[in-house]
Amino acid sequence: MQCKDCGVQTSVTAGTVLHRTRTPLSQWFWAAYLMTAHTPGISALQLKRQLGLRRHETAWTMLHKLRRAMVAPAREPLRGLVEVDESYIGGPEHGKRGRGAIGKTLVVGAVEDRGKVAGRVRLQVIPNFRGVTLAGFVEANLEHGTTVKTDGLEGYEALSPKHYRHRPRVQGSGERARLWLPHIHRVFSNLKTWLRGTHHGVDGKHLQAYLDEYVFRYNRRRTPMAAFQTLLGLAGQRGPMTHKQLCDSESSG
Repeated sequence: MQCKDCGVQTSVTAGTVLHRTRTPLSQWFWAAYLMTAHTPGISALQLKRQLGLRRHETAWTMLHKLRRAMVAPAREPLRGLVEVDESYIGGPEHGKRGRGAIGKTLVVGAVEDRGKVAGRVRLQVIPNFRGVTLAGFVEANLEHGTTVKTDGLEGYEALSPKHYRHRPRVQGSGERARLWLPHIHRVFSNLKTWLRGTHHGVDGKHLQAYLDEYVFRYNRRRTPMAAFQTLLGLAGQRGPMTHKQLCDSESSG
């Protein structure tokens, strides 16, 4: 329902990410549909034009509120054979590249290896390569008993041998690394292309929210309509967040 005096949505959206929104629910549904069903996703500028919104800020807020709803509270951990690797995301396109590059954000990722095809994926911004950080990511996202493939980075030695079967391999070149961990390398490559192409780069402060969107869309890439319905359901479960809180937030959790 909508308040006749101020135009604010009431009752239906109270206590959700749409709490006290002045934007019609029909436009929220369109935004959710375009985020999940449109192959390359949609940027705030594109959404503003598509919905005829007056302000870029409105489109940006809508998309970020929906991104905050894209992590299911009780999602199942990855299992079976899983590739785990890390990469730097963002930063300037010129100058120093690779590990240690200024202005880039460190991200660790994991993807189920199902032979010729990839299964589900997880991505997370991390502060460093330390063992406690990498082991913490694995513990939070992979089922005990999983076989974990990694490169020879020392930090992965912290993985619990009681919980995981670790298969590290030292790689002497980028090509050899891609052969050993093909799925996660493809995930990172497509992620970077998406961030540059659809969003023209992303502030590291908000990168986790975009990673959550990428994971949500990737894991439901073969069922876009189910993804749309799932997002609507999750949006109804996530608590409200103001524009200021979105701007100040460094991750979506």
